[in-house]
Amino acid sequence: MGFFDFLTEEIAIDLGTANTLIIHNDRVVIDSPSIVAIDRTTRRIIAVGREARLMQGKTHPNITTVRPLKDGVIADFDASEQMIGMLIKSIPALRKRFFSPSLRMVVCIPSGITEVETRAVRESCERVNGKDIYLVHEPMAAAIGIGLDIMQPKGNMIIDIGGGTTEIAVIALGGIVCDKSVKIAGDIFNSDIVHYMRTQHNLYVGESTAENIKMTVGAATEDLDAPPDDIMVQGRDLLTGKPKQVQVSYREMVKALDKSILRIEDAIMETLSQTPPELAADIYNTGIYMAGGGSMLRGLDKRISMKTDLPVYVAEDPLRAVVRGTGITLKNINKFRSILLK
Repeated sequence: MGFFDFLTEEIAIDLGTANTLIIHNDRVVIDSPSIVAIDRTTRRIIAVGREARLMQGKTHPNITTVRPLKDGVIADFDASEQMIGMLIKSIPALRKRFFSPSLRMVVCIPSGITEVETRAVRESCERVNGKDIYLVHEPMAAAIGIGLDIMQPKGNMIIDIGGGTTEIAVIALGGIVCDKSVKIAGDIFNSDIVHYMRTQHNLYVGESTAENIKMTVGAATEDLDAPPDDIMVQGRDLLTGKPKQVQVSYREMVKALDKSILRIEDAIMETLSQTPPELAADIYNTGIYMAGGGSMLRGLDKRISMKTDLPVYVAEDPLRAVVRGTGITLKNINKFRSILLK
């Protein structure tokens, strides 16, 4: 242990399209929506995370809300850098520090990310005082977070449905054997709901309302054990322009989300068809593991199970599986060195 080690802090970051989570000292210290509110005239950030989310769709022309990450990668470099910086500064243990420490970071990235996008993530981290920066692929982090031993000569299939991307991967011997990354996940589900409300109910709803509908009555199949009650949704009538309210059931959401879920199912089948036969035999015995916020959609596990004829297990805290895995990787950097991208 070096003399200057007390000047270095270790953090693990799950930089997601919808939420950013940070682990420090084995605890999730930041769990915040990936959104910032910016003053258009000064380009200064007014709010980050939950505060900014409350402003979404309710701003005047001088304020704009930006989601710096799109499809799991950095779309707005400047906003993302400021967002990461502000979130790191708000970690309770670092707030008390007289000066900002240098950081050893493990950050997880989608498996289908390009070289340029990887560099953007790394540069953003360097600018917020990152000294040692390690990157880990999301399906790997999810597998570790679920509690699988990824170093074994045994195949495991992971599906991580986030906000921007769905990552499907078959993992064995600490490596990704075959994977598929599709840009259909929580955000596309929200767009589907907005589109359905417009076409079927002549009701114009915003993104936050669509997210709320998805969480309250969203479903992937009509065959549910405990179906949710109908909800009332408010928005703007497209014909009269007046505010109005309509009743929405989970059956309607099954119809609204059907096309997108079919495309996820196709990607899963494609990944299975590329899996080497020995690993396919392992997957037949172990089943498929699901993580990420999208895996909480009612009946999605059942639907994928019917499509693949395999048992499907959802992680116990799917929203935090990836960041937990990133945190475990940070603690055991030497053990997992082979899966990290330096």
